Amino acid sequence: MATVNFKDATRVYPGADHPSVDKLNLDIGDGEFMVLVGPSGCGKSTSLRMLAGLEEVNAGSIHIGDRDVTDLPPKDRDIAMVFQNYALYPHMTVGDNMGFALKMAGVPKTERQQRVQDAAKLLGLEDFLNRKPKALSGGQRQRVAMGRAIVRSPQVFLMDEPLSNLDAKLRVSTRTQIAALQTRLGVTTVYVTHDQIEAMTMGDRVAVLKDGLLQQVDTPLNLYDNPRNLFVAGFIGSPAMNLIEGEVSEDGIHIGDYVVPVPRETLGKASEEKRLMLGIRPETFELGEGTDGIGIDVGVVEELGADAFLYGTVTGLSDEEKLTAQQITARISSRTPPRRGATVRLKIDPEQVHVFSQADGRRLTETTGR
Repeated sequence: MATVNFKDATRVYPGADHPSVDKLNLDIGDGEFMVLVGPSGCGKSTSLRMLAGLEEVNAGSIHIGDRDVTDLPPKDRDIAMVFQNYALYPHMTVGDNMGFALKMAGVPKTERQQRVQDAAKLLGLEDFLNRKPKALSGGQRQRVAMGRAIVRSPQVFLMDEPLSNLDAKLRVSTRTQIAALQTRLGVTTVYVTHDQIEAMTMGDRVAVLKDGLLQQVDTPLNLYDNPRNLFVAGFIGSPAMNLIEGEVSEDGIHIGDYVVPVPRETLGKASEEKRLMLGIRPETFELGEGTDGIGIDVGVVEELGADAFLYGTVTGLSDEEKLTAQQITARISSRTPPRRGATVRLKIDPEQVHVFSQADGRRLTETTGR
């Protein structure tokens, strides 16, 4: 096991006008499960491939433990990688696939078989060792790919969207197995995904990237409660945080005919801006009465049993304006939610409201907590 350190690591592809990964600084602890997450093209897979030695590092450095591996070939980095497409040899049995790297490394047959057997037991693959990959399900093939990595006993596991080819139900069960297995083995793991739910449920910490730049790295709960900027706020969480533009006044921020109270010192941090963005999580809304809360015309109601999701727009808009208006999502804990077409008031706790600058996207409010 080992730590991993990116120090101003940069990758610029030939002919590109900007870096795919731009001065990445990221410290990953010994035995930590670190998830790199972001939309397509954000640089997360490139960062992983730089760590694996599959992409050139144009500037900066990468360390595994106390070794500078920036210019080392992949075989000398003591890492094992699990790919999205399994990358299994179709003509080999499961056992041979899992032990192939050991065979190439000259590990004696007896030791090789024992290590494969131990990994198969860990992954529940003992009954499949003599089968070919074509006889396995997608989830079983992915476990074989993981077994091939485990038998090598590397310092670092690298996983590049390993669940993307699985159906939704299997993805949920497999991500649970991967997280439990990593905890049991205690091997430093860097895991890439575009799925923020995967990131939130699996990682000890999560690093959010956008356009090759690291936006924020923190525990899943801190990312959710205290996003550093508008991008992280809108990306982390499902359903996403409501990001609502409002007009600044002396007593707060106007949303429709309601004023959300915001401390003057917060407003003073962006004194030149006449309009700011409010960030409100769907679950922080409560149904209000009279004029208490933001007025919403309900467009859609999704009843989920114990609670319901309301989707609507700020009241007072014409039908044409509603087509382009921002949709507001509220999670309501009620067995009798409002009907579609109703007008309701959504009350909010000012302590749970984030305020963001429109000019540069930074969060203006202080750290919140629950």
